[in-house]
Amino acid sequence: MTDIVITGIGATTPLGGDAPSTWAGLLAGQSGVSRITEEWAEELPVKIAAYVKVDPSEVIDRVRARRLDRSTQLALIAAQEAWQDAGLTWDKENEVDPYRLIVSLASGIGGLHSLLNNWDAHRDKGYRRVSPFTIPMLMANAPAANVGMAISAKAGVHTPVSACASSNEAIALALDQLRLGRADIALVGGTEATIHPLPIAAFGQMQALSRRNDDPQGASRPWDRGRDGFVMGEGSAVLVIETLEHAKARGVTTIYGTLAGAGITADSHDIVQPDPTGAGQYGAMNKALVDAGLAASDIRHVNAHGTSTPQGDLTEAGSIRHGLGEAVDGCVVTSTKSMTGHLLGGAGALETLATVLALRDRRVPPTINLEDPEPDLGIDIAANVARDLPEGDLAAINNSFGFGGANVAVAVTNANVTG
Repeated sequence: MTDIVITGIGATTPLGGDAPSTWAGLLAGQSGVSRITEEWAEELPVKIAAYVKVDPSEVIDRVRARRLDRSTQLALIAAQEAWQDAGLTWDKENEVDPYRLIVSLASGIGGLHSLLNNWDAHRDKGYRRVSPFTIPMLMANAPAANVGMAISAKAGVHTPVSACASSNEAIALALDQLRLGRADIALVGGTEATIHPLPIAAFGQMQALSRRNDDPQGASRPWDRGRDGFVMGEGSAVLVIETLEHAKARGVTTIYGTLAGAGITADSHDIVQPDPTGAGQYGAMNKALVDAGLAASDIRHVNAHGTSTPQGDLTEAGSIRHGLGEAVDGCVVTSTKSMTGHLLGGAGALETLATVLALRDRRVPPTINLEDPEPDLGIDIAANVARDLPEGDLAAINNSFGFGGANVAVAVTNANVTG
């Protein structure tokens, strides 16, 4: 099987404006959640969220930003970092063969700010105040399309949409494309920017969001008995993946790890709630193991979906136990959403990035705020402090689950990267 390696990473998140600062924040157990300061939040029962630490207005020229939704702005920032981290030049054509280059970059919701802000302008001031760029800004594939144009990707520009599993599905799609020989290199990941009155109100009406307004940094608490919902986050994470042969041919000196496999299933159970048996979730994990040629005993770390919702956390704990069987005792589990909040369609990419770095540094970020764990979870959680991983060849899984019953598991390893 063709080895697919990870050669570049980029991110802009509630913990930092780039991948290194985000990773440092995760290892330190920092929270990126704060109280929403905009006036619109005062009337809502939920008044907390996890904004990106570095606003895109500090990075992207104001004139250009006016033609880009916030979700696209975040994607471009993360993508440029990843591309340059892989030793490539942003906005330069033909540094790699464009007909062997793809983008697979997801968003769960798309250009929500552009849609709603232009509707407000139309309602309040008339149609002449609607931006002529509204449609290219709000469409779900706008982030991928803009990234694709920046690097001249001509083998395909893809935008999987499967709610909170979207960006891991984007990674899985690109993995298949490279293995099938349809491209040599891909820029993959996800983005989301939905901290806005409507989605905050809508998720709040579903009782899906935490209402710990007086303790924002303690609000996201996966597997804690006091959890009361997830925290809305925003940001983007992007990886450069390529065949090992292609990486060697262009003289790559840094390889973060191997994208070893992926598994996708669907619950077909409920539009919101996971199948309580967890069959689809551990089915995705098992598919990822088979695809990667790994055994359950090879998995030493799971970065869980772990959203801090009452049912979701319990179901996933059972899925991890079932998926790994007896090997679960040798696996350290964490949920980085305890620090970043939930990036929705961007979550899987950020957490896959964190999983890769955990293997590289042999250090698992903590699940913070886990003060009163649910009893009998049967998984070993890195509660409140980072945990070390052993030396040697290691493998890990990142889980992403989305509304509609979408389940995606991505397997990565730090082994066999020199080929």
